[in-house]
Formats: sequence, structure tokens, C-alpha cells
Amino acid sequence: MSRFLERTIERARADRKTIVLPEGEDPRTLEAARKAADRDIADIIVLGNADELASGGADLSGITVIDPHTDDKRQAYADKLHELRAHKGMTPEQALELMDNELYFGVMMVYMGDADGMVSGARHATGDVLRPALQILKTAPGTKIVSAFFVMVVPDCELGENGTFVFADCGLNQHPDSDDLSEIAIASANSFANLVEATPRVAMLSHSSKGSAKSPAVDKVREAAEAAKAKAPELALDGELQFDAAVVPSVGASKAPGSPVAGCANVLVFPDLDSGNITYKAVQRLAKAEAYGPMTQGIAKPVNDLSRGCSADDIVGVIAITAVQAQG
Repeated sequence: MSRFLERTIERARADRKTIVLPEGEDPRTLEAARKAADRDIADIIVLGNADELASGGADLSGITVIDPHTDDKRQAYADKLHELRAHKGMTPEQALELMDNELYFGVMMVYMGDADGMVSGARHATGDVLRPALQILKTAPGTKIVSAFFVMVVPDCELGENGTFVFADCGLNQHPDSDDLSEIAIASANSFANLVEATPRVAMLSHSSKGSAKSPAVDKVREAAEAAKAKAPELALDGELQFDAAVVPSVGASKAPGSPVAGCANVLVFPDLDSGNITYKAVQRLAKAEAYGPMTQGIAKPVNDLSRGCSADDIVGVIAITAVQAQG
């Protein structure tokens, strides 16, 4: 276990939160629930039929199991959902029917204060996980764009923050414009500071370093860096930078002398979803890195997605991170 995860679990234990896991039918979710409960990371709620889960051999001791189809709060949740979505044409009948959807039920638990956060995505696409969160919880005050990031912990690595990085956006926004990228950069810096407990150093990534190439794509990243600096002048942030110029000290000194972050960046902002998603998966598989996410930033309460290729231990890590987010 990395020092980052150890510290995150320590913080989660210090102020225990309640985290709901909607995908009770997934064996990895049940294994993660068991591990999180045994380690006192959070109070765990699993959605599903308790008898069916137990018949499959799951050890549910110390874990709350709620069946959305029969729970006493089902009607109250439906009534509140109808109230929230009536202006969009939702009927009471449609709201009640959505309570059969474990993702909507889980988000309603968070909205109503019966859970502090939700972790899902082992069996659902990102859009399915985030749609109810955005419809019900909506964005946090002052948020212009909801984005997703990964906490990457690379073993035996001295780069970044002793091998720990935030990669963004690797899970949500396909083609952010320069203003979107500036918002993603600032949010990611805040997430890094909160979760890693260290000073963020933000690199806006490109195939170019400081004018080494010219194209509209490079212009977008350069403009994003300028916008982010204007919005958050206190941040150590620079761009455009190539990946090696951002994280390798000797390359950074050569390609971007005088940059406040070249060669030492720990928050990496990718120009689009393709580059971010490909890179995080490559680092995870080739460098055997721990990859926690996609974590969301900008939703009013923490709802976090999982890669469908996640392991039970990955889910445990996201539960701990979600609990720490909920403390904020």
C-alpha cells in the first residue's frame, strides 16, 4: 500500500463518513465493501437484496444493505426527485420508477443526507453514473465545469510528489476549450492540495514546449495557461509543456528554462480526453501505478466513478478518497 493511500485511510478514519455503493451485484464491490468495513474506512451501505447477496457467499456483517425496491424511504425519495425535476417534465410515476435504478437511488441517498458520498462505475459507464448526480446534486457553488481526475501513484518514482500525481481530465470532458482547461487546471490543483496535502505544481500539457510547435491545438493550451494564471495567480502553473518537460528536471531545464513548474510538475492537465485517458491507462499498466478514479470535481457532493476494469482494491482506495472529499 502506498503512503498516499495509507494517509488517506488515516484521514477517513479520523472523521468517518457514510459511503453508498450501488453495485451490490458486482463481486468486486462486495469485496471492497468488506475490506473498507474491516479497515474502518467508512460506514458502508451496499444496495441490493440482502438475501441474494448473502446466498452468493458475501460476508455482510457490519455493512448496511438496502434494497431500493422495498426500502421504506423509496416513496420519500421519489417525491423529492419529482419536486426537483418537475420543471423538466418528470411525473411522480416516472420519479418512482427511477427509484428502481440503483444509481438514482444512491444519489438520492446522498442528496437527502442518508449518505455522504457515492462510489460506482464497476458495471456502469461514466455517463450513467454522473447523469443522476448532475441532475440531482448539481454543481458546487462557483463551479463552471464538472471534470474528472485520477490520483496516480507510481512506484519507485521520484518525479512529481514522490511519484504521486493528479492527471486531469481523464474521464469526462472530451474536447475542452481553453477556458474549460483553465477551470480544470484550477480545480485539479485544489483537489491535489486537499488529497495529497502538498503544494500543487500545474503543467498544461501539449505536444509543444514553449513555442516549439505551432498549431491551433498548441494555441488552445497556451491560452488556457494564461487564463488560469489570471484567475489564480497564486498557483505555480505553466504551459504549454510536453510531458517530459513537465516532469523530468533535466528536460524541463532545457526546454523551459525559468519555468516555475517545468521538471517538477505534480498536476498534469491534458488537452483533451483522448490524451488524458490513454496516458493514465498506459502509466497504470506499464508502470504498475495505482490509479484512483475517475474522481469528480465540481459536483455539490462527492459522487465518484470507477473504471470498469477496476479491482476491489481500487474501489477501496476510491471509497477512502470519497470519504476525505466528504469531510470538506
